[in-house]
Amino acid sequence: MTKILLLSDTHSYIDKDILKYVKQVDEVWHAGDIGDIKVTDAIKALKPLRGVYGNIDKAEIRSEFPENNRFICENVDVWITHIGGYPNAYNVRVRETIKENPPRLFICGHSHILKVMPDKKLNLIHMNPGAVGKHGFHKTRTMLRFTIDGNKIDNLEVIEFNNRY
Repeated sequence: MTKILLLSDTHSYIDKDILKYVKQVDEVWHAGDIGDIKVTDAIKALKPLRGVYGNIDKAEIRSEFPENNRFICENVDVWITHIGGYPNAYNVRVRETIKENPPRLFICGHSHILKVMPDKKLNLIHMNPGAVGKHGFHKTRTMLRFTIDGNKIDNLEVIEFNNRY
């Protein structure tokens, strides 16, 4: 079983509260808009990190992280990208690929809106952890924590921080 912490849209923000949750999992996945390399450096000092760059990320981050990160975790095909859309409204950049070869778990960020929803047509789960940084219109900072055990995605938890300012 692999315990995952999923976050996005840090926009250069990292603090001890986020890092407390980093310490509790096996891997951290970042769905883009990292903002400053110090964010991912702080996470990588504690746990393995998989991530993608987002639309605000500059050359330093883009040289370290891909636009799309597709991999297998245990027996689950995972695809992380920053701007991906939602079931029935996927971004044009990923639409054809996701229909032709859907992952089991499709993750994106960008919207700052936490959503977890099934795509019954493509038999996948879509996750967007919302935004855990302090920049943006969201009122509550959010992350997701879950487990992957073989081919099972389970134990999903929403982690909320109300101290946006």
